[in-house]
Amino acid sequence: METKILKTTENDINTAGEIIRAGGLVAFPTETVYGLGASAFDAAAAKKIYAAKGRPSDNPLIVHVCGVEQISEVAREIPADARRVMDAFMPGPVTIILKRNDIIPNTVTAGLDTVAIRCPDNDTARRFIKAAGVPVAAPSANLSGKPSPTKAEHVIKDMIGRIDAVICGGSCEVGVESTIVDFSSDVPVILRPGAVTRTDLEKIGVHALNDANILKEVSPDDVPKCPGTKYKHYAPDAQVIVVEGEKEAVQSKIKELLQECKGKITGVLAMYGAEYDDAVILSAGESNREYARNLFAALREFDELGADIVFAEFCERDGYGAAVKNRLYKAASHNVIHV
Repeated sequence: METKILKTTENDINTAGEIIRAGGLVAFPTETVYGLGASAFDAAAAKKIYAAKGRPSDNPLIVHVCGVEQISEVAREIPADARRVMDAFMPGPVTIILKRNDIIPNTVTAGLDTVAIRCPDNDTARRFIKAAGVPVAAPSANLSGKPSPTKAEHVIKDMIGRIDAVICGGSCEVGVESTIVDFSSDVPVILRPGAVTRTDLEKIGVHALNDANILKEVSPDDVPKCPGTKYKHYAPDAQVIVVEGEKEAVQSKIKELLQECKGKITGVLAMYGAEYDDAVILSAGESNREYARNLFAALREFDELGADIVFAEFCERDGYGAAVKNRLYKAASHNVIHV
């Protein structure tokens, strides 16, 4: 398959919309990560997403809309708390789970009676969805299990020859996937943390619980209600080990571990500054917000540099900490050292 490389011009956006209407796949930028889109109304097109990514078919997709008015097309019930989130944070890096309308095929929802919906805060994304003329179902535009793409070149590396087109729209501002809040039951539940934090929800009167699976491995028998909760995610080829704690203890432990890795190519994802010998050092940034923006690109860069083992410094310093921790723990297959 030839993959078209598109820009953000009106002509190229219209071309991308035509591809979606014809049942094809288009990768597109959002403020979180790049998405891999197909018509949310086309079961056969949605199946192509799973094939292109190598994605398990029981892992539901997120339906992207160009405006909140489209949500009523795909959901049959919108509780008051969900409307508060829509009013406060859409467009934005948040996904809501609602009871679905029958127009959404089982392929998109993985057979669930709910649908995940979001309106991205990215002008190119919304222009593309509008040009498509339908809501667009889209997971992240990477091979299943690999770090999510935050730059067009990440998408091209993973997806060239697998999909119809890539819209190149620069780097993603947030850098981790959207917060997912489930409103399909009586009490809202945060299934995946992101840039819209639990504190942000509290400020608008939405009192949500954290799902028990956010920071643990999920049983193979569990049915995922949203993307990114059950299967291995965000992992580079290198082994990742998270070392969590305050600066002196973290750096002392990583130096000790580096001594045990002689003969291997080692990397450190540093949030405390570069103080290591015999290791490739990449900066995560000094805040969890910066860490979120840099994380996936750094994991991909370690692979390009041939790293065998990556030690990731981490300390949960601010509201973004939950989102970073969730991705780091999964990238490391929950191999975490607390110091």
